[in-house]
Amino acid sequence: MSVHRARSLARRLALQALYQLQINERSWQDTHRQFAEDVEAERVDRDYFRELITAIAPNREALDLRLGLLSEIPPPELDPVEHAVLWLGLHELEAHPELPYRVALAEAVQLAKQFGATDGHKFVNAVLDRAAKELRPDEYGIPVANPLS
Repeated sequence: MSVHRARSLARRLALQALYQLQINERSWQDTHRQFAEDVEAERVDRDYFRELITAIAPNREALDLRLGLLSEIPPPELDPVEHAVLWLGLHELEAHPELPYRVALAEAVQLAKQFGATDGHKFVNAVLDRAAKELRPDEYGIPVANPLS
């Protein structure tokens, strides 16, 4: 299996775990353990799955603060699937500069298409596109003002 496919599956498993955290009150550590031991986890990039969960789950409030500035829908009112996808995408944009922003957006949109509401992927794309403009202006193609000029 390719590294790309194993990472995509890690995102998918992380999405399921992050969704469950919103629906079911239990510790993120217990949820991580449950999903890491699942049969599906055998095919995923386990290190990437662990990194996603350990970086996102305990920092959901901070991610929601940023999402609140990027989205016209307040984070508490988001559909749980789109909310989890946005956490994933925002985390990848912030913490994984080696991952092209277009890949982060494409992966998030694909997850939203697979698991979210009918047009949820359009919303996810719009919010993460705004985030990419802010977080990766050079990569996005936005000229950065030269403070010396």
